[in-house]
Amino acid sequence: MAATMKKGVGVEDVNVTFEDQQKINKFARNTNRMTELKDEIEAKKKSLQNLEDASDDLMMCEDDSLLIPYQIGDVFISHSQEETQEMLETGKEALKEEIKVLEGRVSTIQEVLGDLKVQLYAKFGNNINLEADES
Repeated sequence: MAATMKKGVGVEDVNVTFEDQQKINKFARNTNRMTELKDEIEAKKKSLQNLEDASDDLMMCEDDSLLIPYQIGDVFISHSQEETQEMLETGKEALKEEIKVLEGRVSTIQEVLGDLKVQLYAKFGNNINLEADES
């Protein structure tokens, strides 16, 4: 998504200053960053769902003496059912906190983008397109 100036018949020429270009660039950078953060949030939500599914499956396990493999990095380490359940809960809480932080960043970026939209549309009106393409 890039800010673009529309050219057409009956459109008045608007002088784009260095400051205006800086605002347009900041808008584009923040839009890209917000997209990256939203993708990261979705990935973390998927990981959280996987941990919740594993936790649910572990609760259905009837044999308490069974050792459960738990992946830490690239290695699987076997733990008791209770230890594995605790590790899953710790992992879920950590992911929930990370998601909360990322959503806070997205909210902050949305505020910045809102301010920039107001400023840029006030100066350029319909001559600039700041909306994301829906393609």
